[in-house]
Amino acid sequence: MLSDSKIRAAKPRAKLYKIADERGLVMLVMPNGSKLWRFRYRFEGKEQMLSLGVYPDITLADARERRDAMRRKLAHGQDPAVQRRIEQIVKADTFEAVAREWFAKFSGQWVPMHAKKVWARMEKDVLPWLGTRPIADITAPEVLTVARRIEGRGSWRPLIEPWQRLVR
Repeated sequence: MLSDSKIRAAKPRAKLYKIADERGLVMLVMPNGSKLWRFRYRFEGKEQMLSLGVYPDITLADARERRDAMRRKLAHGQDPAVQRRIEQIVKADTFEAVAREWFAKFSGQWVPMHAKKVWARMEKDVLPWLGTRPIADITAPEVLTVARRIEGRGSWRPLIEPWQRLVR
């Protein structure tokens, strides 16, 4: 387990090295002397690593709090990396941000294959046209244009349910 004195004593080496704390918290000591917090975890069988900040800006206690928050997300079946991405997009207040928030809220209730198909359709049929637009600027005729584009290629039925939930 790490302590502040162990962190301060960690000196740079020729190559990057890691010092583990516990429960996925790791400090990377860079050859230039900088010390970076990382959270290592597995989601759906794949190992992931997320940045938690730079030491000493983020103290050991702060890093552990951030790690615990991410572990809570994992316990609820949420990938912290996806959640972080959603939070970044939500700040932008775009259609994509709202769509990701909607998907995160409802996808846990679906069979994984269905969730994957719904999001793939959203990425293919809707986000290219409305994704970057501020949600407040999107008009009903624009949504109708996107729906007609989908309908025009004979593929409207699978999108009815997601669109209905999105507009509610």
